[in-house]
Amino acid sequence: MANEKQYPMTLAGKQKLEEELEHLITVKRKEVVERIKIARSFGDLSENSEYDSAKEEQGFVEGRITTIESMLRNALIIEESGESDVVTLGKTVSFVELPDGDEEEYTIVGSAEADPFEGRISNDSPIARALLGRKVDDIVKLTTPGGDMEVRIVSIKTAN
Repeated sequence: MANEKQYPMTLAGKQKLEEELEHLITVKRKEVVERIKIARSFGDLSENSEYDSAKEEQGFVEGRITTIESMLRNALIIEESGESDVVTLGKTVSFVELPDGDEEEYTIVGSAEADPFEGRISNDSPIARALLGRKVDDIVKLTTPGGDMEVRIVSIKTAN
């Protein structure tokens, strides 16, 4: 297990994973075991879709528990730096598409807590990689699935 992948994350992201793990272990795991027990009581397991479904969910839950435990074991907490004029992991960046696009805002986080629908993008994403190390008023070329675009960084702030 040498050189396990590290998972950069904010302290809030780590706490959220710990809460999810606690819920999976104390609530979800017990629910699934109960579903399996009930499904077994229906008899023939070879044609028992409730049993198959419960076993499949059990596999998902156990896999997620293992994944979260690994992420927490290898968590690298993002320290808030005093320097707020440079885009780094854990910062919230606002930018506008040039020449006259709408303003967009994203917080750059580790892959463990990325959620693009909530405005949190992974530091491994093409957008984040292009923004990291840049400053306010920098013009940055972003490569997206929809094509390349140029943006101007409007603000950088510490995420909370």
